[in-house]
Amino acid sequence: MKKIFLVLTSGILIFASCKAQNIIANGAELTLVSEEYEFTEGPAVDENGDIYFTDQPNDRIVKWDASSNTVSDWMKPSGRSNGLYFDNDGNLLSCADEKNELWRIDMKKNATVLIDNFDNKLLGGPNDLWVTPKGNIYFTDPLYERPWWEPTENRLEERRVYFFNVATNEIKIVAEGEYGQPNGIVGTADGKTLYVADNGKKKTYVFTINVDDSLSERKLFADMGSDGMTLDNQGNVYLTGNGVTVFNSSGEKIKHIAVPEKWTANVTFGGPNQNILFITAMDSVYTLEMSVNGIR
Repeated sequence: MKKIFLVLTSGILIFASCKAQNIIANGAELTLVSEEYEFTEGPAVDENGDIYFTDQPNDRIVKWDASSNTVSDWMKPSGRSNGLYFDNDGNLLSCADEKNELWRIDMKKNATVLIDNFDNKLLGGPNDLWVTPKGNIYFTDPLYERPWWEPTENRLEERRVYFFNVATNEIKIVAEGEYGQPNGIVGTADGKTLYVADNGKKKTYVFTINVDDSLSERKLFADMGSDGMTLDNQGNVYLTGNGVTVFNSSGEKIKHIAVPEKWTANVTFGGPNQNILFITAMDSVYTLEMSVNGIR
């Protein structure tokens, strides 16, 4: 039997602001889809509105079918996939953490390694990624030690954000130096703004994306980090950790969505109309009907 949880607000002022924005569908409830995993992460939406997410400790990618509200294993093993995102050609991009790589997986489940090193050293472990309107990739590279890694001195320890040009195979550093653990990342539909969460220092920053794909004008967006994040069509930013916390584009907190788990890892929009908020949290995944839509 499915468990149903009410969505709660966290204060009168926040409730009033949320009511004005109406981001959650009238009468909607947070609904448990499944709790048969070990740790869920990396939800990505395809063109049909179906969601692919990871259960990294069990080395699998799972698919949620939006039309039937059912889940099934899609790919196992999966290179210890973590963050996922669909490219502009319908391939699934994966932060394949087993060997510190970035993969492209076609719908026949053939995997191509896009990145396996930087300056002849292993990456620290690509964690999350975002695809630009032109099809290029920004990704975060923190360093979370994994039990499946073999000991090596040939691994980068710098915590960075990288840009990868898919056409030229060029990879370059776009942010570094002051980060504890860069983690969640997402950009706006016009390709001009990038949000990056530093989950180590509990901060989220906003950058301007320049014409040469570099980042500039870093500003503090929110005084909290995030494991994963998404945007809606109103410009609101959804951060994760203790449930889901929603900020408007000015960085003002407008909503907290309580999730009955110790940790909420990631979030995205799915469904044919992209009005279903899909939440990965510990051993479970949840959905919530929204009155706003995703931008993917």
